[in-house]
Amino acid sequence: MKKHIITVAIAAMSCTMTAFAQTDRTSSLDVADHNGWEYEVKAGVNIGGASPLPLPVEIREISSYSPKFNGTLEGTVTKWLGKDQKWGVSAGLKFEEKGMITGANVKNYSMEILNDGSRVAGYWTGYVKTNYNTTLLTVPVMANYRISERWKVRAGLYSAIKLDGQFTGHVSDGYLREGTPVGEKLTFANGNTASYDFSSNLRHFQWGGQMGATWRAFNHFTVNADLTWAFNDIFESEFKTISFGLYPIYLNIGFGYRF
Repeated sequence: MKKHIITVAIAAMSCTMTAFAQTDRTSSLDVADHNGWEYEVKAGVNIGGASPLPLPVEIREISSYSPKFNGTLEGTVTKWLGKDQKWGVSAGLKFEEKGMITGANVKNYSMEILNDGSRVAGYWTGYVKTNYNTTLLTVPVMANYRISERWKVRAGLYSAIKLDGQFTGHVSDGYLREGTPVGEKLTFANGNTASYDFSSNLRHFQWGGQMGATWRAFNHFTVNADLTWAFNDIFESEFKTISFGLYPIYLNIGFGYRF
């Protein structure tokens, strides 16, 4: 549902930006611009995933990957400093989706599955499919540098609160060793699967680094690219079923309107 809301909002914002582009700036915006204030709205997509760093030995092969459609909407205010206004500080408020679908072949992968209504923990060898998605309210705070009238770059930190999220999937074509790597063997073959759901273990707060650039294609329209890298993994610290951290790394590409 939230994905549909973001998609509709991006389309509506595109129409609004076009309408703004066809009208003159108000005197208050001219005064704000003269005093070094810049206001932007942005829309885009996040491409990436939650990745272990480095890739653990348990994951033998990534067999499939889908980035999903992860829409973003953001409002940003920048204050340019000094007479030349080369340096500035910006803060934003962003509503965004981050997610992925992956398939992997693993060996001795720590796992807890649902089998005949019961949870069984152990070590899985075989195929694992994962569906990860989260909705975030994100606040980036950035230092900006204006290279020219058309180009600016930025770097800083962001913090994010999880509004919703899921981490689900299933295992197949393999076996689970209960408790330990040499425990009792549960086999899933011939199309049989077992599901898992770690959604309730997702972390509520994330933070990380961000760097990006903006190109002003026209007087008001911009093209934006930002790379974000989380410093904490997606799961709560007490969650130990997955034995390695998964860190969201995403490239955001989109467009914006500069008032």
